[in-house]
Amino acid sequence: MTRSNRAAVGRDATRWRAVIWVLLSVLLLGAVMVGLGWLVTHSFAHAWPFTAEDGVDRGLAAHRDPVLTTVTGVLSTVADTPVTVLLAVAAIIVARLVTRRWRASALIASALLIEVSLFLITTVLVHRSRPGVIELDHSPPTSSFPSGHTAAAMALYGAVAWLIARGTGRWQAWLLLLMPAAVAFARLYRGMHHPSDVVAGFLLGACSLAIAVHAVYAQRPLSGRAHLSPARGPRYRSRSAISEGRR
Repeated sequence: MTRSNRAAVGRDATRWRAVIWVLLSVLLLGAVMVGLGWLVTHSFAHAWPFTAEDGVDRGLAAHRDPVLTTVTGVLSTVADTPVTVLLAVAAIIVARLVTRRWRASALIASALLIEVSLFLITTVLVHRSRPGVIELDHSPPTSSFPSGHTAAAMALYGAVAWLIARGTGRWQAWLLLLMPAAVAFARLYRGMHHPSDVVAGFLLGACSLAIAVHAVYAQRPLSGRAHLSPARGPRYRSRSAISEGRR
């Protein structure tokens, strides 16, 4: 087998290992989400702090005011599925134009695809009713656990923040994460979710993004001496090698 054939076989093996890793990670995250949902609705349903969640929802509902109701209404609408899809498409196009590569666009699309898929599976298997307060939004047919609005916002804005921080080195990009935090508060304020639902939404969105980052931006291992001595870099040569070169 020639060197080029061995390199091609190595690339194929690396690619397949990456695919298997992603599939296993997605399955594991899905199992974790379903398991957490089962614990929240069964084993821990009558244990603290889950017994105090209704008090949080009732407290927010009792202190609603017109201004905050309007603001949270806008935030909730922005995180709705149709608007999220439009924003995601816009982000994908902008990422392609700015970076001139499809990798950045693939990150955004992959993070949202993983998030949406696991969200739908979790809501099918976990049945949790909405909080016992007046709901300010139309109640979707899905379960209250987890918060899909929060998860989608975390995956979308987190992906954009990661790309900006990676490309510019500016930590201010992470301020975009205030958006999913605001969406989470809006969903609580509007009586659509329990606090643990939005926490689970953050977890789902963040883990979906982490899997997407590894899948799209995973670094290939170095080969040869550079791989064995990464701290010294690929240009490192031993004294004996230098001596050989001088002869």
